[in-house]
Amino acid sequence: MSTSPYDRDLDKTPANFQALSPLTFLDRAAGIFPDHTAIIHGSRRTSYDAFYARARKLASALAKHGVSKGDTVSVMLANTPPMLEAHYGVPMTGAILNCLNTRLDAAAIAFILDHAEAKVVITDREFASTMKAALEQADVDPFVIDYDDPEFPQDGELLGDVEYEAFIADGDPEFQWSLPADEWDSIALNYTSGTTGNPKGVVYSHRGAYLMVTSNVIAADMGKHPVYLWTLPMFHCNGWCFPWSLSVVAGTHVCLRWVRAGAVFDALADHKVTHLCGAPVVMSTLLGASEEEKRDLPHKVQFVTAAAPPPEAVLAGMADAGFNVVHVYGLTEVYGPAVVNEWREKWDSASAAERATLKARQGVRYPCLEDLAVCDPSTMQPVPRDGETIGEVMLRGNIIMKGYLKNPRATREALAGGWFHSGDLGVWHPDGYIQLKDRSKDIIISGGENISSIEVEDTFYKHPAVAAVAVVAKPDDKWGETPCAFVELKNGEDVSAEDLIKFARDNLAAYKCPRHVVFAELPKTSTGKIQKFKLRTVAEEM
Repeated sequence: MSTSPYDRDLDKTPANFQALSPLTFLDRAAGIFPDHTAIIHGSRRTSYDAFYARARKLASALAKHGVSKGDTVSVMLANTPPMLEAHYGVPMTGAILNCLNTRLDAAAIAFILDHAEAKVVITDREFASTMKAALEQADVDPFVIDYDDPEFPQDGELLGDVEYEAFIADGDPEFQWSLPADEWDSIALNYTSGTTGNPKGVVYSHRGAYLMVTSNVIAADMGKHPVYLWTLPMFHCNGWCFPWSLSVVAGTHVCLRWVRAGAVFDALADHKVTHLCGAPVVMSTLLGASEEEKRDLPHKVQFVTAAAPPPEAVLAGMADAGFNVVHVYGLTEVYGPAVVNEWREKWDSASAAERATLKARQGVRYPCLEDLAVCDPSTMQPVPRDGETIGEVMLRGNIIMKGYLKNPRATREALAGGWFHSGDLGVWHPDGYIQLKDRSKDIIISGGENISSIEVEDTFYKHPAVAAVAVVAKPDDKWGETPCAFVELKNGEDVSAEDLIKFARDNLAAYKCPRHVVFAELPKTSTGKIQKFKLRTVAEEM
């Protein structure tokens, strides 16, 4: 027992200790800025006072229907107001919010509903066909609520017994919700892509979400009353936790049902959007917009992007279009982004090529991530900070998942040795910034030499005819593996495989150059990431 005076008679009480939860930020925003616009959706404007009241009505209606602590409420929704309301209303009951990927097939949705033991499903009419099939295949029999968007009507079949607005109409706008008894309580459940089997359910805590949302505000340089455009799907890592982050600074959510270049530019200009997030495919959509779709932006817009580092030409194009690109890195298991490329003023004077090289690095740890390292996975020792030695990127801290639902073995493996093992390979630069070189399964080993597919892809992106590229390993009798490039060309461009291979040889060591180039539309996930596992299958069969 400690004899320190700092440990005697200084106890946790309700006066000096409360569980951390992002739900408190909406309560604060509604109390301080009740009339400030919280949500824009089509012609509708919702104030913070109304947003808070609607979230509480949802919570009250769910509670009346028997939803309580530990239950799962699954939602199949686009980036619309009910999705934002669910991020608060569902956990206000003590239940866990499970956002479904709207682009999954019925079998995958059915698996998730069963694995999560969904008690309630809220589904948009747009996705009725998939959800109907999923509900027929699933073993669970959840209570189904349909959302019929009044701003953008859909003609999908109504699957439930009640429409969303009618359901929450019976709810109490003064519903007395309470903080979780333990901030370690679960708040959300998200599923990984499941490219090598059934997806794994990643569990978030109230504490982790609270710390993540405050990190977002700092890392994205949001300030007070930002205007945020929803191009990132909210089903993806709970929209990187930004549905909760905006309440910290009483920002405005601009909902966007579909990501189309014209609609994005209109929203940016008309609503004076300050921030948005998205995969590189969103940047390509904007840069590929027609002159009729483009709009002059009234100010610089902060674009937070993850996935592959943007090529130099894309960064230059985004800057010319009025965007400041902030590169982040993360995974579903770390609540979204957990590493950010913190820009340093001294880099402003670097050449365009040097700035692109610096901006392409993943960066340093998020404000609320306790530790980040690149380690040798066999010894768990940090690799030298020389920018060359490859190791596995590892993270630890309070924005790491609780674990995988009903999968203790996978949880132990992911968190072994006191670190979260990302499965991503990278290097550590002398200034402490990390840079990804590949996923461990994507590294190409040719004749005993490691080849980073990202490095080869970066080279291809510098060719003016290339719109998108993915490089994977192709089996080779002599070398074991050799790089194979799958390429999408820009509209109107015509270039041969031989030309691209020559271009690669002019810019890369010979052993890194692809021997095969395939022109094809690249398969992508619902969040715009290229599905290399599908391309590897094609390469193996060539």
